[in-house]
Amino acid sequence: MTSMFQRALGADFDRLHPEIRRRFSVGLDSGEACIGRGTMDRIWHGRSFVRPFLALGGSRNILVPRTGRDIPFVIENVPYTDSFGRETVTFVRTFAFPGRPRRFDATMVFCPERGCVVDYLGTHQHLATDLHFTADATGALVIRSGEHRFREGPVDVRVPDLIGGDAVVRESYDEPAGRFRIQVRVGNRRFGPLFGYEGSFDAEFVDAAERGVRAGLRPVREEARA
Repeated sequence: MTSMFQRALGADFDRLHPEIRRRFSVGLDSGEACIGRGTMDRIWHGRSFVRPFLALGGSRNILVPRTGRDIPFVIENVPYTDSFGRETVTFVRTFAFPGRPRRFDATMVFCPERGCVVDYLGTHQHLATDLHFTADATGALVIRSGEHRFREGPVDVRVPDLIGGDAVVRESYDEPAGRFRIQVRVGNRRFGPLFGYEGSFDAEFVDAAERGVRAGLRPVREEARA
């Protein structure tokens, strides 16, 4: 059984901590979904000029337009077959901010032509980002973003580096605590840090077919172009 993440990692997959391997084995072959529940110790933004862009993205569940500490959250990694017949895994994060929860939605597919995972962001999959996976010396998974593309109807353009964000995600397993830890940092090559969060969570593995894909988890619009 091979998940899209195992295909992207290749031989590096076996270097991951066993708990990280299981978490990134979710998919149609394994038949498992993973639901994580925990706390974000800190959700932060960069300088004040980024806030209007985060607020705009927040209207489509892209990034998170609020900051905070000790924010409960849930991450749902559920596999399904999309309307174009591709295996897809949700990465939907819901942050329980006081007064109103916020979501950061992503869905991932594997692109065999480029040998990488493509991350569609938001409710309408307008933004697509190539993701590159490696295992570090501690068995943690490190994900780095590559090229970003904006797609809507006939429009298919590369997002210039000047306005794009470079994301680095590190997910590890803390054995003494028995919890997963995650760190996310998004920055711009010219303007510096833009957005990020860090926290920890417990994971529950469930039968994907039995659980199904709950209403509202899939994107409103699906993009055919990888």
